[in-house]
Amino acid sequence: MMNYRRNRLPGGTYFFTVVTANRTPLFNNPAAVQHLRTTLRTVINRHPFTIDAMVVLPDHIHCLWTLPADDTNYSTRWRLIKGGLTKGFQQHSPGKAGKPESLWQKRYWEHTIKDENDFNRHVDYIHYNPVKHGYVARAADWPYSSFHRFVRQGILPADWGIDEEELAGVGRE
Repeated sequence: MMNYRRNRLPGGTYFFTVVTANRTPLFNNPAAVQHLRTTLRTVINRHPFTIDAMVVLPDHIHCLWTLPADDTNYSTRWRLIKGGLTKGFQQHSPGKAGKPESLWQKRYWEHTIKDENDFNRHVDYIHYNPVKHGYVARAADWPYSSFHRFVRQGILPADWGIDEEELAGVGRE
């Protein structure tokens, strides 16, 4: 069995991919996405971190987080987020008695961001992901993405992601 070790960098910025159990499309409805937002706010209030970029797709989430300068504990945050969502979903849909089934794959994928170029490549990957999966033709058309914040802040143009040359290498990790 593989002995996987996660990288821990105080104040680090990390890219995460978190997938639902059996790729179940949990986030196909706006109420589920709103529950995710509420859960994130609760966890951020208890264990601060910055969400630098994020996209929520029906069966997975990609995000970039930056932790506080003296903190390396993203695992607790993910445990609380996954657990909070699982508990919330079970309260709204009666299930079997006993221990609830998780809504999530047991693990998640994490990558420590190395530099500004690495950060920018992952932001592009996040924002282009709904297009890559065929959900929309343009990044601007996907509602559950930090892409819209980047446009409001003038970081990206609203028509970003249309020019093939601009996206060379994006989404090919």
